[in-house]
Amino acid sequence: MAPLRFSANVSWLFPELPGLPARLRAAGSSGFEAAEVAWPYAEPPEALARTAREAGLRLVLINTPPGDREKGEMGLGAVPGRQAAFREGLEQAVLYAKALGCPRIHLMAGRVPQGADRAAVRSEMETVFLENLRHAAGVLAQESLVGLLEPINTRITDPQYFLDTPQQAAAILQKVGRPNLQLQMDLFHWQIMDGNLTGNIREFLPLVGHVQVAQVPGRGEPDSPGELNFPYLFQLLEDEGYKGFVGCEYRPQGDTVEGLNWLRSYWDRRGRPQAGR
Repeated sequence: MAPLRFSANVSWLFPELPGLPARLRAAGSSGFEAAEVAWPYAEPPEALARTAREAGLRLVLINTPPGDREKGEMGLGAVPGRQAAFREGLEQAVLYAKALGCPRIHLMAGRVPQGADRAAVRSEMETVFLENLRHAAGVLAQESLVGLLEPINTRITDPQYFLDTPQQAAAILQKVGRPNLQLQMDLFHWQIMDGNLTGNIREFLPLVGHVQVAQVPGRGEPDSPGELNFPYLFQLLEDEGYKGFVGCEYRPQGDTVEGLNWLRSYWDRRGRPQAGR
């Protein structure tokens, strides 16, 4: 059983530092060999790629652009009437992924339109999502990239988000049927929406291309107070043969570096694997 490989989500970690370049350097200095970032689009991709290389980091995940955040958008993949904007954003994400050497793009589904009834628009939104995902799979395949679908919990984090359970995401992936589209397993969201993490990890792990972690309900470090037993979950992922990255997408409860004691303990016990794709 190989040790897990961890990725620093620099959109969340090192919030005391002012921008992505400084956070990437801090991640490298903290021992990470990989990093991920939600939206890198405010920085020139070549400059980010250079900073990551200098920090000894591999970029492993970015998101598609969120859309118009001032209008409440949080992804466009399933949003009716925004197909053209989704495809434009996808092209931008692909350009960044290529420049960054990043093999995975989270294809954000987006929110149920304001004032709409979720049940009433579910079928239409799924149809739009399937259409956009088939298009995205073709675009990504040309560049040997993988697209990810991430359920986001609607109980705490984003009540309007369209894609909110692993079951819903897996059903959509089955309908699309493209091998370069996979599931993004954020254990924070999965615990809040469905629990049953042992069963769900075992059931859905064959579809999973990326994992993310944070404690529940505070979204802090894995060793902060909360519901989840991360030593058990990490061992389960190892036992089930997970080979991808585990993204540290949590809100540091204090100084980011001091809060990495849980990861240093893991590395001391299991060793640090070489980062790969």
